[in-house]
Amino acid sequence: MSRFRQTIPIDDYVVDVLMRDIVGHDQQPAAFLVYLYLYGQAARKKWKPVVASVRMLADATGLSKSAVQIALANLRRRELIVITRDHATATSRYRVLRHWRT
Repeated sequence: MSRFRQTIPIDDYVVDVLMRDIVGHDQQPAAFLVYLYLYGQAARKKWKPVVASVRMLADATGLSKSAVQIALANLRRRELIVITRDHATATSRYRVLRHWRT
């Protein structure tokens, strides 16, 4: 039995355009990894926001917490994610945006 639950289709734009822009132009490969992780989690949840702490994202991607924080700031600046939380110390919710689909 496979340890993988399901296959997640990834939009061509993510691989053909977004990867080159984030990794090549922005020189932020960590941001692409974080986006890809959030994209996968959101796809599994039918595009509902992903609830995760910075530590959880760091553990899931193999990045440091500081690298994840920088990546999240870059993704928010590029309007690829929206970050919300109920109060200052609450766990964040990340909504993955896919502008190329509108």
